[in-house]
Amino acid sequence: CFYPFYLFLLMSVTGDNFIQLFLGWEGVGLASYLLINFWFTRLQANKAAIKAMLVNRVGDFGLALGIMGCFTIFQTVDFSTIFARASAFSEPHHYFLFCNMRFHAITVICILLFIGAVGKSAQIGLHTRLPDAMEGPTPVSALIHAATMVTAGVFMIARCSPLFEYSPTALIVISFVGAMTSFFAA
Repeated sequence: CFYPFYLFLLMSVTGDNFIQLFLGWEGVGLASYLLINFWFTRLQANKAAIKAMLVNRVGDFGLALGIMGCFTIFQTVDFSTIFARASAFSEPHHYFLFCNMRFHAITVICILLFIGAVGKSAQIGLHTRLPDAMEGPTPVSALIHAATMVTAGVFMIARCSPLFEYSPTALIVISFVGAMTSFFAA
C-alpha cells in the first residue's frame, strides 16, 4: 500500500486543477485506511482504520464543497484560471445566499477548503484519529503522522494561497485554528 499512497500523493501535488487534487486527496485517505488496517485481524486496528476514514470524510466533504463553490463562482476548476479571476470576485457584491443571509463568496470557498485541510492535517476538532492511527505498523505511523498525510493539508493551503489572500476573514480563521491547535498540542 505504500506505492499507491505515494502515487496518490504525487497526483494531488502535481495536479493543475482541483479535480486532480481531490482524486489524489481521496486516494491518500483510502491508502491511509488500508495502511492503518494492515493487521486486519486485530479489532483495534479495524476500529482505528474506520475512525480515521470517518474523520477524513468530514474534511473531504468540506473540500468537495469548496471545489463546488469554486466551480460555481469561477466556472472552472483550473488553478491558474481561478487565481487570475480571484481579484475580480473579491468585491462584496459576489456572495452566496444561504437562509436569506449573504456570505462573501471567496470567504466561504476559502473556509470550506480550509475545512478540508483541517481534516487532513488533524487540526483541533478533527485530531481524534491520530492516536488510534498508531495501530498500524511503525513505518505507517511515521508516514501518516510526520511525513506526508498530515502535511498534505498544509500543501493545499499553500497551493491555494493566491485565493486566500482575498479573504482576510478566512486568514483570521486559519490563524486562530492553527494557534489553538498549537496551544492544545503543547
